[in-house]
Amino acid sequence: MITPAFDLTQDPDSLIISIRVPYTRTSEFDLYIDGTEFKFYAKPYFLRLNLPGRIVEDGREKAKFDIDQGLFTIHVPKQTPGENFEGLKMLTSLLVPKGSRSAGPLVEDMKGSEEVGDGEEFDEEFDWQVEQELYRESSEEELRALQKYGFGNQRCGVFARLQEELSDVIDLKNPEGTSVAERRQHRLEAETAAFSADHYLADLFEDDEIKGILKFKPWWAKLRPSTENEAKYDVSFSSEEKEQLRKFTNRSYLLDKTSRHQAWCSLLDILLAYVYDVRLTEGEHSVESPWTIRKLSGTLCWLETYGSLQEVLVSFGRRVLCYPLHRHFALVSAAIQDATKILQAGKACVLKCLLDVHKVFRENDPAYILNDLYITDYCIWIQRLFSNPLRFYDLASSFGCQTLKSTPSQQVIQIRSELSSSQLVFNNCSHSVNMSP
Repeated sequence: MITPAFDLTQDPDSLIISIRVPYTRTSEFDLYIDGTEFKFYAKPYFLRLNLPGRIVEDGREKAKFDIDQGLFTIHVPKQTPGENFEGLKMLTSLLVPKGSRSAGPLVEDMKGSEEVGDGEEFDEEFDWQVEQELYRESSEEELRALQKYGFGNQRCGVFARLQEELSDVIDLKNPEGTSVAERRQHRLEAETAAFSADHYLADLFEDDEIKGILKFKPWWAKLRPSTENEAKYDVSFSSEEKEQLRKFTNRSYLLDKTSRHQAWCSLLDILLAYVYDVRLTEGEHSVESPWTIRKLSGTLCWLETYGSLQEVLVSFGRRVLCYPLHRHFALVSAAIQDATKILQAGKACVLKCLLDVHKVFRENDPAYILNDLYITDYCIWIQRLFSNPLRFYDLASSFGCQTLKSTPSQQVIQIRSELSSSQLVFNNCSHSVNMSP
């Protein structure tokens, strides 16, 4: 458990506790109030305070959450209104568990006492309470030394305090100290180790189920042209999606040209993983959907930073052939066509996809951390882009030119070449893929 940064103030009637808990689900937190003891839990954070005065839980307590700062502000009534709580600035002492602790010598010569026979043990009380350490903010020098990741490569230090959740969210070890080049090298090595020639060949020659998946028509394939001028296709949002949009905090993003290009590449990488899962589950996400989307996206799984659309395609093709249940080049082709269709439909369609990914991660523990790192920012950023809807169509055309309009053999050879360079074996495989739009 992580002890969060916290601060305490008071007014005549209430104790005000401010707790900073970034990268947590605000819908799931617990409070415990009993006399001088206060406990707060919101995974992965836990805070226990032994207060200098008594507080009560009588219905007057209230809490609010600032999404931008990741800050809970909790007002708890005092048992005796007007009482002044002393020592609220002594944060370390407030973390000491309830009850006294002995500070006597570790070894004491008890002269005249009875000898303790061999094999006998003292029956002593053991303190099972979780130890807490006071939160320490990282200095600017320490933060500058850390590697960047997240939307627009604007985050750092997140996983330094989330070690317990690290392995369940990303495959990269030590993201704070791993450079972009090292992340890519580690990703390629992991894909090499994960690839199974037998699995690939089984899906290649026993493809009845895959043919059924390819026949499925996702929701974006059923969009009708819009009669309005604002968008090319008629995309509607559900009441739940509208409510989520209202919860987002409007903000601006100052990205340079390189960061914007990388943000677009990562967006396409996430879209490809998403459309694969939608097609695989025939539009009904499963309990495996958070894992599938995360695993097929190098951005989400390895904090990758792509420099070109071709890098995105090759990475996605490799991961489709290494990790999910169904591993077939035709699924790579279908996902690319789906992503192109979504881009052609405009930013409303892209936003609807991102909201769906946000929901999938929001309902999964601990994948919700990826929302804070990437998806939430994408949902806000995408709404502020391009007043002209044709700009998205132009992007889709560019995406198609670079990834779809080359001959099938060139695309297959390129992806296979990437896989072969990692010593992946495609012996006795003869397969062509239609990569045209």
